[in-house]
Amino acid sequence: MEQPKLHILVVEDEPDQRALIVQMLTANQYLVESADSVEQAIVMIKASAPDLVFSDWKLGQLTGMDLLNYVRREHPDMGFIIATAYGTITHAVDAMQAGADDYLAKPYQRQSLLLAIEKVAKSIALKRQNRRLSSELSQQQELVGLVGRSALMQKVYQRVQRVSATDATVLIGGESGTGKELAARALYQLSARSHKPFVAINCGAIPESLAEAELFGAEKGAYTGANTQKIGKLEAADGGTVFLDEIGELPLLQQTKLLRFLQEGVISRLGQNSEIKLDVRVIAATHRDLQQEVAEGRFREDLYYRLNVVPIHMPALRERPEDIGRLVEHFLKLHANQYGMEVPKLSRDTLKSLLDHSWPGNVRELANRIERFVLLGDEEEMVQELGAAPQPLDTKRFVLPEAGIEWESFEKDCLRQALDRFEGNRTKAAKCLGLSYKAFLYRLEKYQLV
Repeated sequence: MEQPKLHILVVEDEPDQRALIVQMLTANQYLVESADSVEQAIVMIKASAPDLVFSDWKLGQLTGMDLLNYVRREHPDMGFIIATAYGTITHAVDAMQAGADDYLAKPYQRQSLLLAIEKVAKSIALKRQNRRLSSELSQQQELVGLVGRSALMQKVYQRVQRVSATDATVLIGGESGTGKELAARALYQLSARSHKPFVAINCGAIPESLAEAELFGAEKGAYTGANTQKIGKLEAADGGTVFLDEIGELPLLQQTKLLRFLQEGVISRLGQNSEIKLDVRVIAATHRDLQQEVAEGRFREDLYYRLNVVPIHMPALRERPEDIGRLVEHFLKLHANQYGMEVPKLSRDTLKSLLDHSWPGNVRELANRIERFVLLGDEEEMVQELGAAPQPLDTKRFVLPEAGIEWESFEKDCLRQALDRFEGNRTKAAKCLGLSYKAFLYRLEKYQLV
């Protein structure tokens, strides 16, 4: 489909110069209008906003700066190029600081004007694309799997959209099951690296003895069983994006090596003497409080600051209950399509039970329950399971002693009681306490109950 012509408004008070510029731009297939003053230009912009304004600096009683200020206030995405007065550099600086896209110093060549317009035209197209992506993302774009229109999710969408086009390192925090990997994939899919590899690594699932080889690779013979050269995950992601899930589980030794990669962009395979230069964007995620981990000596402070360039917090589902209904509808359709079934209907009472549930396992738990319902069609079973789930403690019935309590001892005792009640079954104990399995294991490790 043919692209629409760029609509340019030329503002120049000298008639011969104005006619020459209009003729030049029209010959290059631009749609051109002209004005001889700031006042006339504003009237024309109000009647039909152009894509770009090319204005002289001095325009009778007013100046191109006055027009620029109006344009930036009323049409922030409109392109603006200003011709500065006879090479006066202070005018160019003032114009750029006020929001001009480019400037030309008089006298300028025909080719310089056309190049400046071409550059600003590309900038306008990029702004429009970003605005379109932002709109699509805020309307629960299913391309990246993020669903919800709550204020908390809008904040996530806005941050994802803002940093997706950059190579900035991002640290995604939030409880287990909140959708941290979905946010990482959204950053990837909306970036210029979307046609390059996306390599996800669960740092908590790699045995400590193999962590270095998994991340950085190994030469043949570097360790027992290394019969061939092994390409590490970071090297496999060269040119693309690596997602380091559960970064808080990474051993301290590998934290040091990862820090060096983030600082210098180079790695060395295990057993290799030389270095390999990589171009990889890093996105990390954790359910842990990394600042607390730093304070307790389990996570490097310098690595934390290297990772936490742009933080994104994924809210717990209980913090955005207004999204539950939309998520239920989304998962009903998703799983029905997945299994080739009709989308089932939920009764009003069942939907109310879903809306009232505290969802300790967050979106992942909701998706799991809806998937099972789609397959089995048993509303009664789903409601019974929701009723059997631990409910939030009625804090009105608990009075904090005046002397206070030893919180860690209290938490440790709760964990021990849950394990005793279910004869060491960690899955049931975690469910009893309303914790995700990962969060439960983390606390067991913290109190050395494993």
